[in-house]
Amino acid sequence: MSKTIVLKHRPEGIPKATDFEIIEEEQPLPNNGEVLLKTRYISVDPYLRGRMRDEKSYIEPFQLEKPVASAIVAEVAESKHDDFKKGDFLTGMLEWKEFQTSKAKELRKVDPQQVPLSACLGVLGMTGLTAFFGLNRIGAPKKGETLLVSDAAGAVGSIVGQIGKIKGMKVIGIAGTDEKVAMLKDKFGFDTAMNYNKVSDMTNAIKEHAPDGVDVYYDNVGGSTLDAAMKNMNRFGRVVNCGAISLYNETELPTGPRLETTLVKKSIKMQGFIVNNYEKDFSEGIQQLSRWLREGKLLHEETIMEGFDKTPQAFIDLFNGKNKGKMVVKVY
Repeated sequence: MSKTIVLKHRPEGIPKATDFEIIEEEQPLPNNGEVLLKTRYISVDPYLRGRMRDEKSYIEPFQLEKPVASAIVAEVAESKHDDFKKGDFLTGMLEWKEFQTSKAKELRKVDPQQVPLSACLGVLGMTGLTAFFGLNRIGAPKKGETLLVSDAAGAVGSIVGQIGKIKGMKVIGIAGTDEKVAMLKDKFGFDTAMNYNKVSDMTNAIKEHAPDGVDVYYDNVGGSTLDAAMKNMNRFGRVVNCGAISLYNETELPTGPRLETTLVKKSIKMQGFIVNNYEKDFSEGIQQLSRWLREGKLLHEETIMEGFDKTPQAFIDLFNGKNKGKMVVKVY
């Protein structure tokens, strides 16, 4: 038998364990041209919350009573595919199942001798690529500029800040605990960082850390933090809209300050994106990230929760700030 995690209810507010259900199914057998995959690591990501809403977006919503899916590293348990053999490791978008069959068309092989398997879901996976392309293609970083990163201790933010330092920028991070603030400065080399839970006025707090203003703001949270960052942007600044985790669980659309006059007066560029916009250049990003990793210029942090059944809780914990760096579930 093989366990599968399905979406039982569409969450209202922060997801709950009861929004998911773990069911048992008969372990499948591969047909010709397929592989049987044994899930080893599962990526849980904030954007999955959006797919749990029954609304049109850049990707189809999850269906009730159907498996949830995300980036996964799996081992080939049995192969009837000419390009793969038993024991190979593949990564790509797969369902939350212990075992599943696949034609492996959109999966890529990874070498555990070259990189830890979990890193293929983080610094060398969608997380790292999101940081790399968002900052470089939209943020257009320049040496000597100031970079502000929200959710800086998270999977994407921690990599964005490090790339900023590689590019010669002054890097400021926003995180939710003193421990994370210390990690940003001591491990990841951020110039300074602040604990938003100890800040009464975010606009002034950013100004204190960036007295000369912010040139690039990499936004992972949206909401009032974005409002405060906008008040500190320099002329010709760039705002990278990567995520808005502070709004994902809102049951009504919030209203915030109007940004139009700020954008016009300061000639600011503000652009949202999804990482698949740069899919044709993924190999370039992975090569550069791998090089920085080998050279010791790029470090990565992971929060690993063990056990397939813990996957829903690992996802829920993202919205309570319990992760440092990339949140990953180790299945086997």
